[in-house]
Amino acid sequence: MKKQIITLVVAALSLSSCGIYTKYKPVTTVPDKLYGTDVTVVDTLVTAGSTGSLADLSWRQLFTDPQLQALIEQGLQNNTDLQSAQWRVEEARASLSAARLAYLPSFALSPQGTVSSFDKGKASQIYSLPVTSNWEIDIFGRLTNAKRRAKALHAQSQEYELAVKTQLIANLANAYYTLLMLDAQLAISKETEVKWKESVRVMQALKNAGQGNEAGLAQTEATYYSICTTVLDLQEQISQVENSLCLMLGETPRSIRRGKLEGQVLPQELSVGIPLQLLANRPDVKAAELALTQAFYSTNEARSAFYPSITLSGSAGWTNGAGEMILNPGKLLLSAVGSLTQPLFNNGQNIARLKIAKAQQEEAKLAFTQSLLNAGAEVNNALKQNQTARDKASFYTKQIASLQTAVSSTRLLMQHGSSTYLEVLTAQQTLLTAELTQVGNRFQEIQSVINLYQALGGGR
Repeated sequence: MKKQIITLVVAALSLSSCGIYTKYKPVTTVPDKLYGTDVTVVDTLVTAGSTGSLADLSWRQLFTDPQLQALIEQGLQNNTDLQSAQWRVEEARASLSAARLAYLPSFALSPQGTVSSFDKGKASQIYSLPVTSNWEIDIFGRLTNAKRRAKALHAQSQEYELAVKTQLIANLANAYYTLLMLDAQLAISKETEVKWKESVRVMQALKNAGQGNEAGLAQTEATYYSICTTVLDLQEQISQVENSLCLMLGETPRSIRRGKLEGQVLPQELSVGIPLQLLANRPDVKAAELALTQAFYSTNEARSAFYPSITLSGSAGWTNGAGEMILNPGKLLLSAVGSLTQPLFNNGQNIARLKIAKAQQEEAKLAFTQSLLNAGAEVNNALKQNQTARDKASFYTKQIASLQTAVSSTRLLMQHGSSTYLEVLTAQQTLLTAELTQVGNRFQEIQSVINLYQALGGGR
């Protein structure tokens, strides 16, 4: 018996080179130039060579608006998607506990009793009260790989929860700043609506005085009505964004308390850190690697199916039946059995399972690689978005200053008779468009910071 045990141990050690016991080695490299060939956006932006990262900030440090902070805290408590992710973690934790308990022997109480009588003779009663046990000895790694796979699944579910959390924070921030942008555009549009309503009155007076014509009045009225519809559209968009925000907060539609766009302050220095940090910061990238880890151990588990399984079983209890004899009172009954099961005729199925596991492992590897590439592209997109918005900001400021001068100059020219009121209205309309576009560009700049924060794995 000792020689057999030694033989099995030696066999198990020799099989370690076949991949049954090998552990997954985490990825420590990323594709070259993951963020792109040029990640420097503006003078105030720190390049990717720095180890510091925007993702190192907590969301409270990034979003300093108290109204937004309150919304994020409420969303983290009430959002149904995040709660579902938390339950998924509980499921994975239970699976991991089950995999760990598989190492221990199982026990079961299986009482039995029979009553028999032959040819109307006296009935005989036989009973047994055994406690049975079953214990699989994990020499060839089946239980070990199952436990490691369950552990990776548990870690993946935790990363999935973090991914939902970071996505929720980004979505709440984007929705909040969208409301601020729409508020600013609505204020400009309402102010312009009042001005154009006055312009319609002026054009009507000029026409009545013989200094204007029907065409000019009609054009002014048409522009006024267009601005009125723009105000209604903005009000509808605000309501829709508020409803979307309430859905993320897990509550019924209501008006959202908020600040103003011009009062928002976000970091100007945006450090992206080194690409390798994505492996630690991005929960979706980590989840993809953990999916690869699960596939790795599934392949090991499929390999272990080619080797024997060793099971020890036994029972202990009381019985009054022993063979043909009827024994009263009951006596103690003990039994122990050891079994070794070697696959013989299902080798083809095991080979097929191994091929499937290997294919799934390759798929998981490609998915992990793609998740890294997606993360790098998202960082680059956010950087370019921020660069474009910052470059445009100065031009919009100069454009609006020029248009304001144009409006004033046109009014002076009209007063001296060298210009018409329609030219004044045209200048005002151009100024309105530029002001609305400037507000939208400010939102794009803020949104780029949010997108970069999420792309780098911030919000953990």
